[in-house]
Amino acid sequence: MKSPVVKRSIVIAGHKTSVSLEDAFWEALKEIAGGRRMTLSDLVATIDSARTQGNLSSAIRLFVLDYYRGVALSARGSANNERLGVASPPVA
Repeated sequence: MKSPVVKRSIVIAGHKTSVSLEDAFWEALKEIAGGRRMTLSDLVATIDSARTQGNLSSAIRLFVLDYYRGVALSARGSANNERLGVASPPVA
């Protein structure tokens, strides 16, 4: 059986490294980078510089999870505000 984890090479701060992630995480990471008008390498470098422990693959998975949790909470808050007739705060 083929593993769903895909290993890819990426350049971070001028050095090449490999990262193993499932396709869904690669796609999500590309989507987030595009939304922030960043390259994938720049986004991964940001994640790498902010991590305090664990490996880079784990840090990326946790970053993607946190990002989409934030999106879900924002959407839930907007839906609640609409139901109550309250204006939603602008999204940065």
